Amino acid sequence: MKIDIDKIFEILDKYYPERNPFITYMNSFKDPFKVLLACILSLRTRDTVTYGAAQRLFRLGSKPEDFLKYSEEDIIKAIYPVGFYPNKAKVILNICRDLIKKYHSKVPDTIDELLKLKGVGRKTANLVVGKGYGIPAICVDTHVHRICNRLGYIKTKTPDQTEMELRKKLPQKYWLEINELFITHGQNICIPIGPKCNICPIADYCMKLI
Repeated sequence: MKIDIDKIFEILDKYYPERNPFITYMNSFKDPFKVLLACILSLRTRDTVTYGAAQRLFRLGSKPEDFLKYSEEDIIKAIYPVGFYPNKAKVILNICRDLIKKYHSKVPDTIDELLKLKGVGRKTANLVVGKGYGIPAICVDTHVHRICNRLGYIKTKTPDQTEMELRKKLPQKYWLEINELFITHGQNICIPIGPKCNICPIADYCMKLI
């Protein structure tokens, strides 16, 4: 059976007319640097926690030079209680130093260059390129990976494999949208354990149920 990805996006977009506050906050940035730091904070952390931490962090500044005025302890205080907050404080300060030293304080606009920043993985790099620069990119997190495989749209074992398969198969018009739409669906209905298939708006298009 061929998966009707156009219909799936149409249904989910209508089903979730509003995104969660953190996603809405991220969409308001239009600043690659803020996208980068917010994404670092979000790793292995609930959006509700990341939302507050990002707001507190950006009260300290909006460019790399601003954050180097603060100690690691200051950053920790701002971002607590995000997951792995001591390590993330170090990553944030190191990224700021590298951006100043190697990139004249400008966040790179390519995935390859972003991956040279310690602490930046493919998910973060794609989000920065997509949200920060408006360049087509596919940000794959656990929700995107899980839902795409449950639907039967692709068959992969890791998020990185999922990204590469989606680059081949997913229409480019959905590249920037898939992350926030599938995150929303994955947090509310297509949850990791015990998905709520009985109320899923795209159940008729899911190979898990057909």
